[in-house]
Amino acid sequence: MNGNSGLSRRGLLPLAMSALLAPAIGRAQGRPRIEVYKTPTCGCCGAWADHMERAGFPVSRHDLEVLDPIKTRAGVPAELESCHTAFVAGYALEGHVPLAAIEKLLAERPAGRGLAVPGMPIGSPGMESGNRREPYTVWFFADRRRPQSFFGVD
Repeated sequence: MNGNSGLSRRGLLPLAMSALLAPAIGRAQGRPRIEVYKTPTCGCCGAWADHMERAGFPVSRHDLEVLDPIKTRAGVPAELESCHTAFVAGYALEGHVPLAAIEKLLAERPAGRGLAVPGMPIGSPGMESGNRREPYTVWFFADRRRPQSFFGVD
């Protein structure tokens, strides 16, 4: 830089960093916070939360030894339970729910409790294992109604 530009190389670094981080910061500000409840030793739950952070969601993680009261509060049917429970924009997210299903839920805002991916299917977000993938279904659940398929993933 020459002396006439008014901006030194040292002054450009913060500006360049701001420009690089602006898209991620903007996405995070436009997305609702996800509150994740998991056990302290569950690595796949943390990996799922990492996926959501990379997608621009602000994420708060809460480590609990027992998750049953959280699952009860969320209204998760026993047959849909998984290893962690999260909440976003008034909905529950049980297990390794993929980003596309969460985005669909937030866009459509159906009346109900939330989404669930029962168990821990290989290939779901946070459960990656190379190229291996098990087909799984994302279930939508509501009070006193039978869960419905919301989003199939093959």
